[in-house]
Amino acid sequence: MTGSPIPASHLRLKRAYEPADPADGMRILVDRLWPRGVSKAKAGLDDWVKEVAPSTGLRQWFGHDPARWIEFQHRYRAELREQSAALDRIRDLARTDTVTLVYGARDEQHNDAVVLRAVLLGED
Repeated sequence: MTGSPIPASHLRLKRAYEPADPADGMRILVDRLWPRGVSKAKAGLDDWVKEVAPSTGLRQWFGHDPARWIEFQHRYRAELREQSAALDRIRDLARTDTVTLVYGARDEQHNDAVVLRAVLLGED
């Protein structure tokens, strides 16, 4: 990780199905697929960074199965090591402003955005 640390309060998570709010700051979709049934206008996104999403193979293997959560985290973190430029871009934004990582999963505890936030914050 380069540069100053990111305040944890600057990196938020929010489902794509929840309404956008000015307090969200910069809203970045971090899924590879567009959330089903959400229009671009309703999503209120500032960016869509597909390259930080899990690969199609990993996403399909995981299938949001909590029993696979620990292994998913390990595999996804390995994939993220190949995306340093995209991660640094998000970190740079979050050092000074609020960034909300927007995701489509129903499970708010077992999804890629949870892992991505921890990686961006430098958490193990």
